[in-house]
Amino acid sequence: MPYALHRTRIIAGLCFALACLPAQAAEKKPGANQPIPVTAATAEQQSMPVWLDAQGTVLPLNYVNVMPRVSSLLQTVNFREGQTVKAGQLLATLDPEPFRVLFDQAKAQTMRDQAQLDGARADLKRYETLLAQDSISEQQVVDQRATVAQLAATVEADKAAQENAQMQLGWTRITSPISGIVGLRQVSAGNIVGLTGAIGGGNSALSGTASGAMPIVTVAEIQPIAVLFPIAQTQLPPVLERMHEGGQLQVEAWDQRRTAVIDKGRVVALDNQINSSTGTAMLKAEFANSRRMLFPNQFVNIRLLVDTLKGAVVVPTSAIATGAPGSYVYVIDSADKVSLRRVETGSTDKDRTSIKSGLKAGERVVTDGLDRLREGSKVQIVTPAAHRVKGS
Repeated sequence: MPYALHRTRIIAGLCFALACLPAQAAEKKPGANQPIPVTAATAEQQSMPVWLDAQGTVLPLNYVNVMPRVSSLLQTVNFREGQTVKAGQLLATLDPEPFRVLFDQAKAQTMRDQAQLDGARADLKRYETLLAQDSISEQQVVDQRATVAQLAATVEADKAAQENAQMQLGWTRITSPISGIVGLRQVSAGNIVGLTGAIGGGNSALSGTASGAMPIVTVAEIQPIAVLFPIAQTQLPPVLERMHEGGQLQVEAWDQRRTAVIDKGRVVALDNQINSSTGTAMLKAEFANSRRMLFPNQFVNIRLLVDTLKGAVVVPTSAIATGAPGSYVYVIDSADKVSLRRVETGSTDKDRTSIKSGLKAGERVVTDGLDRLREGSKVQIVTPAAHRVKGS
């Protein structure tokens, strides 16, 4: 056989073999009509909560700078930093001796002027008796009555000064005005603290200035605790409606990753105006904070319950996809074939989403494997566990 003819036959045989490969491969490849394994769920009709999401800032319900009300030597500090204290609990003491001296002076002054007043009243009584006997002039009685009134006013002023001195002496015991947690100590024992010019007698404590004063410590009330959070003015109508009806608005505080609920509470107040620069209104919620997981100035995610939809059509959130058609689901018919259905979604609660239109209760939808589906695809419904094993 000539070499050229032999070579031509070999090349033709190779071409025929290569041309047959795609057809043979296609015979081994699964057909387009072979069922695609997917997981599915049935659309259910149930109650669906409507939540508003926001970011909030935790604030103490009350926050107090514990300031000395008189100036003196800080004698003792009677708390531990970070300690829980009760209202009225002793936090610190000032040197009481200067104020005890002022009180003793005021008390002595009151006693002296009271004795003079008692003597003047006795003289007035005697003068009135003599006037009735026409033994003295009426002018003497009038003058004595003026003396008694003057001394009575002096005694009243002395009593006020004595009360002021006693009050300042009491202020040397510094107590907590509220229950809460004390912060870090700002001043150490041995320092002069308090109002400028508070020691010096008389009413100097009342005329002192706190311009240079530093708080000894701060106390924050965190049980209960407050959270401030804004909502858009477009979200305000349902909130106002619920508040005007007298209903309580429930709120949940979530951690930053939105994986766990920190605490549950209620809305207690709404600001009296909308912020014109942000278009939001500020709400204040209150939490019991029994576990003390909320801390002042902490940022938290807030979920506000504004309504509960009755008889809503609900599907797993994983069943809803978004693309060129908008939001859609794959509905499975009785022949286990899927069809793309556009839907209008509503509120979402955790892993559930309500459907406003496009789907009826009882219809089956694909929840996993949507990316492999086309209109009319044949599917095989499997359990999530079986699907994972098959796909692994």
